Amino acid sequence: MTFVPVIPESYSHVLAEFESLDPLLSALRLDSSRLKCTSIAVSRKWLALGSSGGGLNLIQKDGWKHRLFLSHREGAISQVACCLHDDDYVAVATSQGLVVVWELNQERRGKPERIYVSSEHKGRKVTALCWDTAILRVFVGDHMGKVSAIKLSTSKQAKAAAAFVMFPVQTITTVDSCVVQLDYLDGRLLISSLTRSFLCDTEREKFWKIGNKERDGEYGACFFPARCSVGQPPLVYCARPGSRLWEVNFDGEVISTHQFKNLLSSPPLPVITLRTEPQYDHTVGSSQSLSFPKLLHLSEQCVLTWTERGIYIFIPQNVQVLLWSEVKDIQDVAVCKSELFCLHLSGKVSHLSLLSVERCVERLLRRGLWNLAARTCCLFQNSIIASRGRKSLTVDKLEHLRSQLDLTTCSDLISQLEELILKFEPLDSACSSRRSSISSHESFSILDSGIYRIISSRRGSQSDEDSCSLHSQTLSEDERLKEFASHQEEDQPDQCCGSQGNEDSVSHVPVTLETDKNETFLPFGIPLSFRSSSPLVSLQAVKESVSSFVRKTTEKIGTLHTSPDLKVRPEPRGDEQSCEEDMSPITCPKEEDTEGEKEVTGQPPEEDKLQELKIATAEAMTKLQDPLVLFEPTSLRMVLQEWLSQLEKTFAIKDFLGISHTGHSSMTPNQDVLLLDESKKGILDDDNEKEKRDSLCNEETVDQTACESVNTLREPLDDLFRVSSPCSIANGLQKDLAELTTLCLELNVLNSEMKSTSGHVDHTLQQCSPETLACQFLKKYFFLLDLTRAKESIKLSYTNSPSVWDTFIEGLKEMASSNPTYMEMEEGDLPTRLKLLDDSVPYDSPLLIAYATLLYEKFGESALRALIRFYPSILPSDVMQLCRHHPAQFLAYLDSLVKSRPEDQRPSFLEALLQPESLRLDWLLLAVSHDAPPSTSTMDDEGDPRPHSHLFSWGYSQLILHLIKLPADFTTKEKMTDICRSHGFWPGYLMLCLELQRRREAFTNIVYLNDMSLMEGDNGWIPETVEEWKLLLHLVQNKSTRPAPKKSPNGNFSDGPSPINVENVALLLAKAMGPDQAWSLLQECGLTLELSERFTRTCDILRIAEKRQRALIQSMLEKCDRFLWSQQA
Repeated sequence: MTFVPVIPESYSHVLAEFESLDPLLSALRLDSSRLKCTSIAVSRKWLALGSSGGGLNLIQKDGWKHRLFLSHREGAISQVACCLHDDDYVAVATSQGLVVVWELNQERRGKPERIYVSSEHKGRKVTALCWDTAILRVFVGDHMGKVSAIKLSTSKQAKAAAAFVMFPVQTITTVDSCVVQLDYLDGRLLISSLTRSFLCDTEREKFWKIGNKERDGEYGACFFPARCSVGQPPLVYCARPGSRLWEVNFDGEVISTHQFKNLLSSPPLPVITLRTEPQYDHTVGSSQSLSFPKLLHLSEQCVLTWTERGIYIFIPQNVQVLLWSEVKDIQDVAVCKSELFCLHLSGKVSHLSLLSVERCVERLLRRGLWNLAARTCCLFQNSIIASRGRKSLTVDKLEHLRSQLDLTTCSDLISQLEELILKFEPLDSACSSRRSSISSHESFSILDSGIYRIISSRRGSQSDEDSCSLHSQTLSEDERLKEFASHQEEDQPDQCCGSQGNEDSVSHVPVTLETDKNETFLPFGIPLSFRSSSPLVSLQAVKESVSSFVRKTTEKIGTLHTSPDLKVRPEPRGDEQSCEEDMSPITCPKEEDTEGEKEVTGQPPEEDKLQELKIATAEAMTKLQDPLVLFEPTSLRMVLQEWLSQLEKTFAIKDFLGISHTGHSSMTPNQDVLLLDESKKGILDDDNEKEKRDSLCNEETVDQTACESVNTLREPLDDLFRVSSPCSIANGLQKDLAELTTLCLELNVLNSEMKSTSGHVDHTLQQCSPETLACQFLKKYFFLLDLTRAKESIKLSYTNSPSVWDTFIEGLKEMASSNPTYMEMEEGDLPTRLKLLDDSVPYDSPLLIAYATLLYEKFGESALRALIRFYPSILPSDVMQLCRHHPAQFLAYLDSLVKSRPEDQRPSFLEALLQPESLRLDWLLLAVSHDAPPSTSTMDDEGDPRPHSHLFSWGYSQLILHLIKLPADFTTKEKMTDICRSHGFWPGYLMLCLELQRRREAFTNIVYLNDMSLMEGDNGWIPETVEEWKLLLHLVQNKSTRPAPKKSPNGNFSDGPSPINVENVALLLAKAMGPDQAWSLLQECGLTLELSERFTRTCDILRIAEKRQRALIQSMLEKCDRFLWSQQA
C-alpha cells in the first residue's frame, strides 16, 4: 500500500459519503435511461425526488423506508421545494410551467391532495421555487423574469371554504432577465437574476437593487440568518464574477467584497467515500476564477456553492475557505443542517455530510471501516493532533484501529498510524487537571496485608484509628457495593496475607459452620458463598471484597496513571506465582486452628490446573507448527483430542460450581480452601478482570446442583451456557485456547475419552449423535470460541442440523443479553430498532446476527429486507439459516440484495455470494419453484414446451438469469439445464442448451414454443450450418402435420408473436443465405410446394437489393481506384 500524504493543518472538516443512495434510486426505478431524477429538495423529514416521468417521490429520511408517490400529468418535474416550517406541504413545478402545491395529510393519516394549481407561469420554464419562512406562501420565478406568490389558507379547518374561494396569485415583480435563485427571510424576498440581485420587502412592497455593477451569467444569492449569540443582524451574500462575494446588509447596501480567487488555488480535499480510496495531491494549482450559480446557507457560519468541477464551502465573514472538493457534474444541491444531497447531470443522487475529521473517523470506526478510517487519520493527522476533539478520538481508539489492520496489506498504513499515535501529547499532561481534581476527593493507601483502603474527603475527615478499621465505612459505600453481593469476583490479589502487622489493622469476623444460624457477614456487607473456620479464609474474602471495590472505583473515575506516591505493589506473574505460593504458608501469621492451616498448605492450588492447561496448550501449538501434523488429518485430530482431554479436566463443571462427589449439600473446609486456591489465579491478567468478573456461577446454581449425584453432572451442563470464562485467563493463553477450541469445532473433535471414578472409559458422550455433541461442546466452551469462525464452521459442517445453529444463536443471545441495547430492542417499531442497532452495535460484531434474529422473530420478512444494509456483516448464508422454514422469504431477501447493486455490478456481486459453489443449484431451485407459473401452463403431458409458454412472467426471472449466466463447470451447467427444463423455465433452458452446444435440443424446443422472435434480432438463435437449417425445416414440417391447439396460453395465436411455420422459416433462410441458395435447399427438402406468393415476391426483392448493393460496391471501388491513381500521378 502506498504512503498516504498528509493534509495541511488548517483543514479541520471534510465531506463524507457514508451510504450510497443507488439502491434507493434502483428501488424507485430512477436509474434507467428512460426515467431519471430531474429535481431534488430536502426538509427535516423528507427527501423529495422529482422524475422525468412527472412523478414526485417523497422518502422519509429516517430509515429511507416510508415513501409517498405524487403523480403529475402536466409534464416532467422541473423544480421542487419543501416547506421548512411545516413538513406537510410541498410545492412542485412541471415542465409545462404549472405549479402544484400538495398537502400530504400525514398527521391525519389521510391521502395527499392538491390544494392549489397555479397556471400563472404556464408555457414558461419555472427556474426557482421558495417557501415563506412564517406563513404558507410559495414564491415562483421563471426564465422570463416574472416572480409571483401563491398564498395558501393557513387554517386546515377552512379547507372546504378554500376550495371555493382561493387566494389569487400575486405578481411580485418582473425583473430584466431569467430568475436564477430565490430566497426568503423575515419578510424580505431575495431575487437573483442573470444581471443583478434585488431585495424586496413583500409587506410594504419596496424594492432595492443590490450594488451598482451588473453581471452577465448565472450567479446566486442567499440570506445569512442573524446570529443571536453574537448580536449579528441578518446579512445577504451575492455571487460576483471572479470567485467574489458581496456582503450586503438587510437594507440592500453593499458592505464589502470578499475575494476567494487566490484562496482556491489550494488542492482539493478528498471526499471520504467507500467508492474510492481518498487521495490528496500537494501540488498547488493556479487561482480559480469561478462563477457560483447558487449560494446556500449551510450550518451556522458557512455558505455553500458549486460548479461543474466541485463543491466549495466558505466562511465568508472570516474570508476563509473551509474546504473544496472535486465532485463532478452537479446539477443541483439541497441542504439540511450539515447534510448535502447532490443531484448529478446523469440523474444520480449522492448523500454527503459535512463534519469534523474526528467525527468522521468515529463514524467510520463505528461502522467497522478500518482501512478507510486509518487512511483518513493519516491524511488529516495534523488536524487530529491540533484539534480539541481529543476527548472523543483517543489514543485507545487509535490503538484499536491499528490492531484491526492487516499487517500484510497495510504495512505502510500501520507505520503511519503508529507515528500519529506517537505524536499525540502524553496523557499525563492531558489528564493532569483531571487527576488533581480526583485526588482532591479520594486517595488510596495499601496496608501491609495487601488490602486497599480508600479515604474519601467528601464524606468528612476521620481519624487514622477509625480509618484503619474496615467497619468504619459509611452506608454509601455499602450501597455502592450491593451490586457485588449477588456474584463473587474472580480476579483477586495473589497474596493471602502479609506481615505480622495484619492482626493490628484487620479485625477478623468468625465464620461458623452451623447451618441453622444466620449467616455472618464480613465487613463491607458482602456475604461469603462458602463457610470456613479458618481466619485465613476470612482474610482472603475481605481482601477480595476491597479489591473489587477499588476496581469498581477506578472504572468510574477513569484510567489513572499511578504517581510515585501512589505506587501499587506489583502483582506476581508467570513463574513468580509458584514462588509466591510456596512462600505464602511461611509469611502468613499463625492461627489457632493449625489443622485448618495444614489443609490450606496441603491442598493442591487451582493454579496448578491452569498451569497444566497452559503447558498442554503450548505443546499442542508447537505440534501444530509441524507440517507433518498440520496437513495430516489423523495426526491433527489426535493432537486436538489429547489437548481437549486436558481442557475438559480444567474446566469441568464440578470444579467451578462446587458440586461434591458425595452428594452432600454442605461443603467441607477442604473444599472451601480449594475454592480459595482456585481464586488465586485471578491475577493472571489484570486487563481481563472486567470481562471475566461476571462468569462465576451464582449461589443458586450451587444449591440446586449440590444435591445431585455424579451421574447427573451433565444435566445442568446441557442447559448452562458458559458465555464468559469461569476464571481469569491471560491474553496470550486466551488467544491460543480460542484457536485450538475453534479448530476442534471445525474438525469435529468434540469430545475425548474421559475416565469415570471407577477408572473405566466413559463412552456415553461418544454414543451421542454428532449434533448433540456439537451442541454440548458449544455450551461448555462458548467463551473460548472465535465466534466468527465458529459461525462459518457451523454453516458448512452442520447444514442439515438446525439444532446446532439454534444453539449457537442461543449462546449469542445469552452473551448479548447483558448489553443495554438488547433490552431496548424489545420495544419500538422496525425503523426505530434498526436505527438503534445501527448506532449501538459495530458492524463487525459477531453479536449482530443475534440482534438480527430478534428482529426476524418479531417482524418476519420485512426485517429480512432491512438486513440488506448490514451486508457483508450478515451474509445470505446467515439469513438462509434464520428463515430455513420459510425459503420464500429468503428468496425475497436475496433478490432485494442483488437488486440493491447497480445493474453492471450484479453478476460479479452474485458470484461473490455463491460460496460454496453448491449454493448455486440450491438457489436456482428455490427461484424456479417460487412465484412461478403452474407447470401445466408451461409443459404439456409429454413434458414438451407449450406454445408461447416462454412469455410467462416469473417472479424471480432476473435472479434466475443472473445465476444461469455466471461461469460454472460443465456438470453444474448440465444440472442447471435439467432444473430449468423440469420447471418449465424455457428462456434459461434455451440459453443453457446453446451454451452446452446442445443446439439440436434447443431448436426442437424453439419449434415447440412457436415464436419466430426467438430466431430473429441480435439475440436470436439462428442456425449456423446447412445441417442445422435442414433440421429446423424438418422439425417445422413435422410440426405442421400435428393438430394445432386452439388457443395459446396468452390468447389467440393471431394476437401473439409470429408463429414458426415453413414460410416464415423459409423467409429467414432466404435472408441469411440468399434467395438462390435458400430455394435450392427448400427444393432438396421438398418444401417448395408449401410456399406462397409472398415468399416469391420477397425473394425477388432480395435479388434486386443484392444486385443494387453489388453495383453500389462496384461503383465505390471504381471511384476509390480512380482517386488513388490520380494521387499517384
